[in-house]
Amino acid sequence: MHTYIPRQLEGDLLNSINRNPVTALIGPRQCGKSTLARRVLTGRPDALFLDLELPSDLRRLADPEFFFNENADKLICIDEIQVVKPDLFPLIRALVDRDRRAGRFLLLGSASRDMIRRGGETLAGRIHYLELTPFVWAELRSGEKSMKDRFRKHWWRGGFPPAYLAGTEGQSAAWRRDLIQDYLYRDIPRLGFSIPASSLMRFWTMIAHYHGGLFNASKIGQSLDVSHNTVRKYLDIMEQSFMARVLRPLEVNLKKRLVKSPKVYVRDSGILHSLLEIGTMSDLYGHPVFGASWEGWCIEQILSAMPLWRSGFYRTPSGEELDLILERGRKRLAFEIKASLSPHLSRGFPGTLDTLKPERVWVVCPMEEKGYANGPRVRVVGIGECLDELRAYKG
Repeated sequence: MHTYIPRQLEGDLLNSINRNPVTALIGPRQCGKSTLARRVLTGRPDALFLDLELPSDLRRLADPEFFFNENADKLICIDEIQVVKPDLFPLIRALVDRDRRAGRFLLLGSASRDMIRRGGETLAGRIHYLELTPFVWAELRSGEKSMKDRFRKHWWRGGFPPAYLAGTEGQSAAWRRDLIQDYLYRDIPRLGFSIPASSLMRFWTMIAHYHGGLFNASKIGQSLDVSHNTVRKYLDIMEQSFMARVLRPLEVNLKKRLVKSPKVYVRDSGILHSLLEIGTMSDLYGHPVFGASWEGWCIEQILSAMPLWRSGFYRTPSGEELDLILERGRKRLAFEIKASLSPHLSRGFPGTLDTLKPERVWVVCPMEEKGYANGPRVRVVGIGECLDELRAYKG
């Protein structure tokens, strides 16, 4: 039996419950939303947890207005509300308008855009959203003994708790395959989309092959024999259900022409490896996606640590690029991600820094030892040191 692994979002969730009438905890299925919610509610006699996938809990809401009024003094947590009972949003709005005290409802949902579209208009000004990801490495790094265990296991298996905590590699791989099938055949129809599972699977696999590359809707549409509008619809669904990351180009007023196409990633590295049918970590080392896999994994860890910063990438048609740019106000941070212990920076790298003028630059590689300076503002570091140094910019 696995012990509870503390989540970075726990403090934010408690603060939101104590400050807002309604808190929505959103994220992909099986990422730990229910576990975190139950953890936060433990010891609170005024809390009720309703899992709407259980018929017994669903029956309790046969007359929701009566049920909510009878339990008006309690914090009511409702799981999978946007899929099973989206009609509850107008009622929750009316009840909150009648009594706007903090901590009335905690809603759990597995699709960001779907929940915002159905609940955002009715609950605007009353609800605070928090996104829970699968495990990030910052939550796991203190629980393992060696650097190999600390990040290579997470990089290879991904962050979904059942995949990461599985007893064997075979069990982890089997769980990830099952998640892919459940997402295609169960989750997508329940979210209201009528898309053949085989078509979406082909698209998802193609995204895995494009992982870390520029997204060309027309080219992908030709390969799938669908329109570029259909391809964009597929990508939007996968982005809003937390399975794909779309990283858009930096929007800056420069004299240089910039690439306008976004980059696309499979958000969970373990799912990426399963989609590409990579059998072992050793196989990954020799696979063409090796560098892009490391890049995508690092981007997820960095963005999870810096949720209030705008993200993008920088690339010109002539080849000048930086993998990740974070901006907040007038501050700009830059990251170049290399899957090498001896990272080689391009000849145009100093010129790119002169153009963008970031406050700090990190070259992130899979190293264990302490990093080193590679210029006035540039450090070559491992992911742990990078995350440690980013703490100074969180405020």
